[in-house]
Amino acid sequence: MSTLPESRPRKVARGLLAAAFAIAGVAHLTRPGGFVAITPHWVPAPETVVALTGGAELAGAAGLLIPRLRTAAGIGLALYALCVWPANINHALADIPLGGTHLSWWYHGPRLALQPVIIWWALWASGATNWPMTRKR
Repeated sequence: MSTLPESRPRKVARGLLAAAFAIAGVAHLTRPGGFVAITPHWVPAPETVVALTGGAELAGAAGLLIPRLRTAAGIGLALYALCVWPANINHALADIPLGGTHLSWWYHGPRLALQPVIIWWALWASGATNWPMTRKR
């Protein structure tokens, strides 16, 4: 599906991203408590949503590794990262402790600021975009 060039950096970025989402997916399914805790109050059935997000992360990670599904998986993971951003914002603003530990803004600030990078990373590593690497002619 993707016609963008395959470079070694893109392949490495894709492998790292697939591994990160696979690890996060397993964590969502095996240790959902922290994820449920940071879910905003307006999200219905947070336990179910956390389980579904874990499945989505695993499916997206697998999809990144299958050439025919790669671009769709990257777009899906980018949308996923956008959709879970409210949970990260809620975690930061409500100062929700995880395992009894309150995380400081030294954690939350970079985490929130890097969410657009994760979105771009999913799109670029999957070949959905080449921005900003395109050369002007």
